[in-house]
Amino acid sequence: MTTLSDFTIATPRPLPVIVLADISGSMSENGKIDSLNHALDEMIKSFATEAQDRAEIQVSVITFGKAGAQIHSELTPASKAAWSPMQADGGTPLGAAISLATSLVEDRQRIPGRAYRPAIVLVSDGQPTDEWKEPVKRLLASERGSRADRFALGIGDDADKAMLAAFLGDPAKAVLQASDARQVQTFFRWVTMSVTSRSRSATPNAAPIQPPPDLARDTF
Repeated sequence: MTTLSDFTIATPRPLPVIVLADISGSMSENGKIDSLNHALDEMIKSFATEAQDRAEIQVSVITFGKAGAQIHSELTPASKAAWSPMQADGGTPLGAAISLATSLVEDRQRIPGRAYRPAIVLVSDGQPTDEWKEPVKRLLASERGSRADRFALGIGDDADKAMLAAFLGDPAKAVLQASDARQVQTFFRWVTMSVTSRSRSATPNAAPIQPPPDLARDTF
């Protein structure tokens, strides 16, 4: 006779998405922080509507600005997340933010071993104001950081493209450059599509990310 104990309930595996958001003072210019806030809000709302049969998309936002590197939004299932807008002020302590992200992705309490490979998204409009090269090396050398899908967006002409390229860690991947709010939205739509296509895949760890968009033409 079959009993209830003979059945196991399959729970979805976490698919972490970690965003590193530049909130330095220069992000307050030309509507950049407003565009970033809107794009992140829309991304999280899109993730929240995804089915969770196989993967549960979880999101954390790490900010770097006047108060240093901080967790603005704890790693939470997108279906339960409530977005709190960011304010821009201060410098660009990117190295501290990268170190914080590495600690998060390698934390087996917050991200269990059964989790799918993470996605890490970096957005910045300027030059780092702290030492960032060693933190980037540590991220790329870490077990999960090395396997993560990494996305990078420079906003405006002053963005440090060399730093963003180092974060990507792959010469074949181009740093995307946004010059206006519309292109910031396009970038995050690409991130959203890449993550959701993985969450719907029968093999999320093997599924590739979507081809990058042409931001100048606002096309994928």
